[in-house]
Amino acid sequence: MDKLVMIPGPTPVARSIQDQMGREIQAFGDPRFVADYKEVIAALGRLLNCSGKTFVIPGTGTLAMEMALANITRAGDPVLIISHGYFGDRFVEICQRKGLDCDVLTCEWGEIVPLDRIEAQLAAKPYAVVTVTHVDTSTGVCAPLEAIGELMQGYPDTLLIVDGVCATGAEREDFDQMGIDILFTGTQKAFGVCPGMLMLWASEKALQKRLALGSIPEYYVDFQNWMPIMADPGKYFSTPAINLVWALKESLRLIDQQGLEARYAWHQKNAAAVHQAMTALGFSILANPGYRAVTLSNLIYPEGMADQDFRARLYIEGVVVAGGLGPYAGRLFRLGHMGHITSDHMVRAIAAIERTMAYFGKLPQPGMALGTYLSAMMAPSRVA
Repeated sequence: MDKLVMIPGPTPVARSIQDQMGREIQAFGDPRFVADYKEVIAALGRLLNCSGKTFVIPGTGTLAMEMALANITRAGDPVLIISHGYFGDRFVEICQRKGLDCDVLTCEWGEIVPLDRIEAQLAAKPYAVVTVTHVDTSTGVCAPLEAIGELMQGYPDTLLIVDGVCATGAEREDFDQMGIDILFTGTQKAFGVCPGMLMLWASEKALQKRLALGSIPEYYVDFQNWMPIMADPGKYFSTPAINLVWALKESLRLIDQQGLEARYAWHQKNAAAVHQAMTALGFSILANPGYRAVTLSNLIYPEGMADQDFRARLYIEGVVVAGGLGPYAGRLFRLGHMGHITSDHMVRAIAAIERTMAYFGKLPQPGMALGTYLSAMMAPSRVA
């Protein structure tokens, strides 16, 4: 049986995107590929309303984290890290290795760091940079990015880095309007492309900060090395991921076809339906109802359900999900629902979860979760 991958990335890849991955290779200097690469860079800038520069290069989200910090900080700079879980904490280790003076605001997993705590910390000490993870996959929490951006307007000398790895393309983001200075993600999440490329957006203020730093010790992630390539992809600095560029171009076509606002709305409606379906089965959701991400659900098991047994059986039933992290390892599983997935994917996943529950004698009523999901998805959408 084919396995439906429903982890928080990589996400299911649409057939038309897969077809682009299988195209006959072209030289990276071929005018046809150069035009495609240039179109992808420009389209990504428009998509997120970024008037600065967009970087599309081979690498992962973690490399993008390093790229963000490398270009706007030097050793000793004070950095404020707003952490809502495991991946927020990853910024800490990267900052420490770079010799940055980092302070960390944390909270109970499933909650958010209150805005008044952030404001109090910003008022107490001048920071070069603030980092926040828009959606932390370890908790399923979505940070109030717009509110944080508004808060940052009172601190114009502090740059805002946003980790959008599990958010960009599904959670609402407006780069310029929200006052973001660096935003990054990977192809394998809400863009529904295979892993292997990072996308990073930089404001004019971030680009000017890079110039002010002069020489930096990093080489591959240096904005200055990539800027000529992003302006003219026919130039060479490092070999581009040719077929991934084509795959991303197709993903952007699908997003444009759907419409970005419609895409945001579908992810919101689908996530709410998933939450209703899973709670009907006796699962609880780690994230506070006011801050739940639309890209994944972190589902705490009902009493008596063993994590390894559940996920092993679900795999036999044809669906792959991810385990919990940190203090919730063994206590929950993580169900991804972002990118180019459809209601058909969700029905297949929920049906497999029901079969798994039935196998362990834990299913309250056959079809309960499926019926709940379908009813929620078929209900008329509210007009804002």
